[in-house]
Amino acid sequence: AGAGASASLDGALCPQEIRKVVQALEQTAREILTLLQGVHQGAGFQDIPKKCQKAREHFGTVRTQLESLKTKFPADQYYRFHEHWRFVLQRLVFLAAFLVYLESETLVTREAVAEILGIEADRERGFHLDIEDYLSGVLILASELARLAVNSVTAGDYSRPLRISTFINELDSGFRLLNLKNDSLRKRYDGLKYDVKKIEEVVYDLSIRGLNKEAAVGAGGEK
Repeated sequence: AGAGASASLDGALCPQEIRKVVQALEQTAREILTLLQGVHQGAGFQDIPKKCQKAREHFGTVRTQLESLKTKFPADQYYRFHEHWRFVLQRLVFLAAFLVYLESETLVTREAVAEILGIEADRERGFHLDIEDYLSGVLILASELARLAVNSVTAGDYSRPLRISTFINELDSGFRLLNLKNDSLRKRYDGLKYDVKKIEEVVYDLSIRGLNKEAAVGAGGEK
């Protein structure tokens, strides 16, 4: 009876201990977001490498916090407690995806996000990055890039919205191939079409003003 009581006490402590770590993760995520969203400011584009480097340092803290989270519940009960960290993990996926996009203008893979976060990509290997959490994080990235496309024009960077448009259209094509059954993921995907439309409007506006030709020439010169 004593052992049973102890086990139930541990079970009662799990959510409380998990919440503490999740709160710390949320704070670190806010710090990374504040740092990366600096690119939306006028002079932000010049500082992208420095901001990305600092963000990677913060992800070191994220790895330590996730390492701590793993110890707060039995390893075989990931999905029993998943709701506690699902939202913050999606936010961290978005931040990792935004970081990688700013560094290389490519889409981060699920495996690469798992590596940045210091967790597994494979469910069988323990605390892992659920596929739906990965996809949700990537969809948050689309909204952030739609905002970046608008702010790029304000900052006089006319080629960036064209590159963002290509990236988002490829992302949209990829999501169209998926059969999304999860309700919250489906709703988030429905928001992607608005992001696509918003970016198309930016590109169209550049075209009307003749600035897309200037952007194409500039991009050719950079190569």
